[in-house]
Amino acid sequence: MSFESEEQQAVLQRFVAACEKDARVVSAFLGGSFAAGTADEWSDLDIYLITTDESYEEFLHSREAFIRRLGEGEPVFLEDFDLPHTLFFVFADGTEGELGSGCESRFLDMHEGPYKVLLDKKGILAGVEFSGYQPAQHEQVETLRRQVYWFWHDLSHFLTAMGRGHLWWAQGQLEVLRRCCMSLVRLRQNLAATDAVEDPYFKVEIAIPASDLALASLQTTICPMEPGAMLRSALAIITFYQELAHLLVERHGVSYPADLERVILTRLERLRQATG
Repeated sequence: MSFESEEQQAVLQRFVAACEKDARVVSAFLGGSFAAGTADEWSDLDIYLITTDESYEEFLHSREAFIRRLGEGEPVFLEDFDLPHTLFFVFADGTEGELGSGCESRFLDMHEGPYKVLLDKKGILAGVEFSGYQPAQHEQVETLRRQVYWFWHDLSHFLTAMGRGHLWWAQGQLEVLRRCCMSLVRLRQNLAATDAVEDPYFKVEIAIPASDLALASLQTTICPMEPGAMLRSALAIITFYQELAHLLVERHGVSYPADLERVILTRLERLRQATG
């Protein structure tokens, strides 16, 4: 294995040693770009461990103490962001990463893609293929439905902000609308990518081909904080959304919010008339 920094190597060595000594841990592996062979100087450490079933809950409650054993001194950042099985960390030397946790009887959905075994006390990782969490079909469709409907709610906020002359708020809402469209682009590419909806820009250059015209189209909607430009940007985003949303709802059997669209577009026309 090769790593970008001595600090990362040191953290990984401590991680393996800690897992070896911890009777609760049965396996540990490395994921992310280091496992895939695509790491660069900006890559962080994606480390994972698997505990026995009976010790899993107890480990989750003590995992912060476990992480503290991996760095030189106290972490400067240690948060789970309400994700029950993941803990994010940054050490004072700049080493950044995340620790994912699973248990013996349920670990196949804790990771997706290539991995490198670091420790396997019981041989449970032999021949394993991690497919990651796969949402059920009805969950995928519901995620799409919410995105399609929620767009109009956020557009309503944009219109209110513009009507009141609150340009900072309006500019923020333009970005919300853009994010919604990017989520639809990600779902068009892969309806199962429901996790991308929360942060649709995350690694989008990897998820979406550079030749995809949708990215170029959305790029043109980034505009100065000037009322006329912002309104034109909103109109372009609406057109983009309508084309993509109609395609997706037809493909996946979701009802399109035509009545909601009519109500919000009526408000938009009123704003356009008021602003000349």
